[in-house]
Amino acid sequence: MTTKPIAKEKLFFPNLDGLRFLCFFAVFLFHCNGTILRKLNDGTTKQVLNFLFRNGELGVNAFFVLSGFLITFLLIKEKKINNDISLKNFYIRRILRIWPLFYIVTFLGFIIFPIAKSAVHQTPHEIADYRYYLAFLPNFDFIHIKRFSFDVLPDASFLAVLWSVGIEEQFYLAWPFTLKFSSSKKYPLIFLGIIFFTLIFRAFYLGNTSYDLAVRNFHTFSVIGDMAIGGMMAYFCSSDTKLLKYITTMPKWIIVLLYVTTAGVILFKQHLFASGISLDVERLVLAILFAFIIAEQNYAQHSFFKFSKFKLMSKLGTYTYGLYCLHFIAVLAVIFVIEKYNLNISTLFPSVVVCAITLLLSIVISLLSYHLFEKYFLNLKNKFSFIVKK
Repeated sequence: MTTKPIAKEKLFFPNLDGLRFLCFFAVFLFHCNGTILRKLNDGTTKQVLNFLFRNGELGVNAFFVLSGFLITFLLIKEKKINNDISLKNFYIRRILRIWPLFYIVTFLGFIIFPIAKSAVHQTPHEIADYRYYLAFLPNFDFIHIKRFSFDVLPDASFLAVLWSVGIEEQFYLAWPFTLKFSSSKKYPLIFLGIIFFTLIFRAFYLGNTSYDLAVRNFHTFSVIGDMAIGGMMAYFCSSDTKLLKYITTMPKWIIVLLYVTTAGVILFKQHLFASGISLDVERLVLAILFAFIIAEQNYAQHSFFKFSKFKLMSKLGTYTYGLYCLHFIAVLAVIFVIEKYNLNISTLFPSVVVCAITLLLSIVISLLSYHLFEKYFLNLKNKFSFIVKK
């Protein structure tokens, strides 16, 4: 029987909102690189920008690690204080936070987008299957779409971003059960087991076919190791461990090395992880680096910067879920205007301006979504939260 907490605990990691926005911004630049910036005529400029932004999708990998860290930390803390985890409250919190916006985007994609496309005399040809989205399995539909050509997207291309939201919900379906009914001492073995399972699963899909690429990037079993690594870091940071002590007192040169190494791995990923074992451990290496950055931001005393110092970035981090789910709608709207009015963005300056306008439009849409829609459900969510922000 779940013990009802007498009072809400307060907890806040002030540096993670800014980090969360940075993860979104990497994904945003990745999508801009694949849409707006590809119209550039200057081949050299295009190559440089492609080198810088081509791996921006790794922001999603970082999201997974961050999500695994936060959820696991909160559940461990709840279990320590209450000697139990309330499954009912956990799932209500997840539903109120994730489902409303997820299903709004799904509705826009399968109902509103075809109507809007027909209104401008274009023919809808949606290849995505709405049934997967209703069941919170969009990543499996995405794998099916990309199995023959990795460049293919749904007709309502903003639906494509929902694959990662689906994976998180699938992971959380089992995660609280695992932590609730397992001894805390066994958590590291559980995390290691998930990580090892992910490596074995990925080992069967290391080819260069579109199907292997799709499974490797979008299958739940292929990516849940990221969340397990985030969970592992949360476990070691939730009590007075040797690892936490090391991170807390980590010298500045090690911290600089951590960030330089992470940047280098991201930029040169295609060369470092080309085939075989290296390709299999790609996500593992990146997830470990991301997990240490999360811990460094939270606990290191000798950091050369903290994301909380960037006030605007931290503020925008509050709206990251909406930014992630809705930004591609802004991308599509901007591209529609460019094509309708035959605007020339083949040089760098107008392209950068258009990307900035797209980002601003994404922020406006997300702010409206948050304050006019999401906030109502978030207020309800707090009623079922054992731990709230300070």
